[in-house]
Amino acid sequence: MTDTHCPYCSLQCGMTLAPRRARGGAVLEVRARPDFPVNEGALCRKGWTAGGLRGHRERLTTPLVRDRATGELSAVGWDEALDLVAERITELRTASGDDSVAVFGGGGLTNEKAYLLGKFARVALGTSQIDYNGRWCMSSAASAANQAFGVDRGLPFPLSDVEQADVVVLVGSNLAETMPPAARHLDRLRERGGRLVVIDPRLTTTGERADHLLQPVPGTDLPVALGLLHLLDAAGALDEEYLAERTTGFDDVRRSVAGWWPERVERVSGIAADDLRAVAALLAGSERVMVLTARGAEQHSQGTATVLAWINVALGLGMCGKPFAGYGCLTGQGNGQGGREHGQKSDQLPGYRMIDDPAARAHVAGVWGVDPDSLPGPGRSAYELLDALGTDGGPRGLLVHGSNIVVSAPHATQVTKRLESLDLLVVADIVMSETAALADVVLPVTQWAEESGTMTNLEGRVILREQAVAPPEGVRSDLDVIAGLASRLGCDASFPLDPEEAFAELALASAGGRADYAGITYDRIRAEQGVFWPCPDRDHPGTPRLFADEFATADGRARARVVDHAGAAEQPDADYPVHLTTGRVLAQYQSGAQTRRITDLVDEGVFVELHPMLAGRIGARDGDQVEVSTRRGALKASARVVSTIRPDTIFVPFHWVGANRLTNDALDPMSRMPEFKVCAAAIRTVAPAQRVGAS
Repeated sequence: MTDTHCPYCSLQCGMTLAPRRARGGAVLEVRARPDFPVNEGALCRKGWTAGGLRGHRERLTTPLVRDRATGELSAVGWDEALDLVAERITELRTASGDDSVAVFGGGGLTNEKAYLLGKFARVALGTSQIDYNGRWCMSSAASAANQAFGVDRGLPFPLSDVEQADVVVLVGSNLAETMPPAARHLDRLRERGGRLVVIDPRLTTTGERADHLLQPVPGTDLPVALGLLHLLDAAGALDEEYLAERTTGFDDVRRSVAGWWPERVERVSGIAADDLRAVAALLAGSERVMVLTARGAEQHSQGTATVLAWINVALGLGMCGKPFAGYGCLTGQGNGQGGREHGQKSDQLPGYRMIDDPAARAHVAGVWGVDPDSLPGPGRSAYELLDALGTDGGPRGLLVHGSNIVVSAPHATQVTKRLESLDLLVVADIVMSETAALADVVLPVTQWAEESGTMTNLEGRVILREQAVAPPEGVRSDLDVIAGLASRLGCDASFPLDPEEAFAELALASAGGRADYAGITYDRIRAEQGVFWPCPDRDHPGTPRLFADEFATADGRARARVVDHAGAAEQPDADYPVHLTTGRVLAQYQSGAQTRRITDLVDEGVFVELHPMLAGRIGARDGDQVEVSTRRGALKASARVVSTIRPDTIFVPFHWVGANRLTNDALDPMSRMPEFKVCAAAIRTVAPAQRVGAS
């Protein structure tokens, strides 16, 4: 048996894997692991069934190369596949320069893979064109936290601190459905008398637990925060001593919210003024307030500003750095935190160092044994990178690791066209995803239980996934792929095949950076149930809680930032009269490439959730086929008529091809986050459902 962690969300729940013999090879049985503090043995249905992909008939076990003349993929040996990729890369770089080849990574890759993928891009390829799908996870929260606190760690405290708060304000998160083991912290909070405020356009499973549920118009979480801060200031509920001692800029913020009366908030957001006043009164009378944001608040063209506004609420109440209080972000992807800390993001080097900082470049180049001047500068952000593929001045080749872009990118039809325009598309994956199906070369790589490696969960806790079973014959690790290509490209830099060796190098590269892993080792992780960064040396205990004494800014003070509401990039009109928002369902994860192939997980397909009032206007009944259209595309799916969503809003889950053909690619000016969570849409009834007894 092997103690390890779930392959899915940022909780990285502890589990035990017990391989057993079965027809067709080893089967992985998932068992509870009660000793890991994040989940205490609890798992959601995705976790309990995570072993189901092992031995799946659709598992890739040999490299595939496409004949462009016929369009067919054929099996080849590893040497042939890697030789071909290296040859094509060399041709592109010779003809069009180093930036003609790009790399796109994923928030599900281990820290070791993320680190070496970034090193490969910048040293072996010499390209600035690297980013990853974590840009679509918590980049807005990261941008805001860096501005306000000087450092970005999703939760600056352990998740269990939620239980000890007096009030938790949950903005844009349905964690009871997206990460169910975390919901027990909300239940324990309420059992000890704490209160829960949920802000979401839909009444979700999480919202059902709320003492106060606010259902704003999608894209208006920002004015709700501005209005709350206005009320708190008017009531004299702000912590003036804390603001004077631990912040700068708050007087400007105070003046900026003076015009956000509750009635104005109501006109913009749809939240009743009295409901806003009730929440403000609750916050004003509480000693420990915790504000948590997630993708519902962040995946907007104003995502960074929205998070800054909620941070201002937490700062104004004097909560940041206070025990069992403050602000935090609920990371979505399994390694969304670690993935950006160590080199997949276009503007960052390992240790959360900025790539345009000469000192950062010198440090990392010293670890890599290269000239700092040889490292490229910042490249394009995720969507901008994808939108540039195959264009004049854009990359002509793309290597994809751990991402299914065709399903997950906004304005996905446009992105698919850009992928199809490439001279070379290489995809490393475990199954034939929708993106792999477009590739010139498909490389079969290991899945989570077949390799060891570290992840950094939503708390900033570095954990270790242990290998539980050997990979199928013909399958290699991403580390092998990276090292094999680097060697063929004539790169002399080291690309370790052993994950523990790769982690030791990562720790050196991160030393002294904002995300300092220098004191973390595999043995420490095993002994301590994970280690919280920053951990600068072997004698350091790690840092479960940040900001107790000072913030990570030059003067130790938090920065309060003035922000204002501009609204979504696209507003409803006569042609597209309703708001479209997207999100997750319990049984599926991300693009669904893995979960949709696990038979024990119910795959009901894509659907459209709408209010009875809206259904009545378009003549739709539950189960009818409806068509949702935006300025970018259309989707047909079955209707789910529910009273738990706003009448002016429709909801579509994003785990299937279709939802992101509708979403808007407008970008946040600071984080470059696309506006996944709101756009203008139209809906019409296409065909009635087959009724029982119908002739």
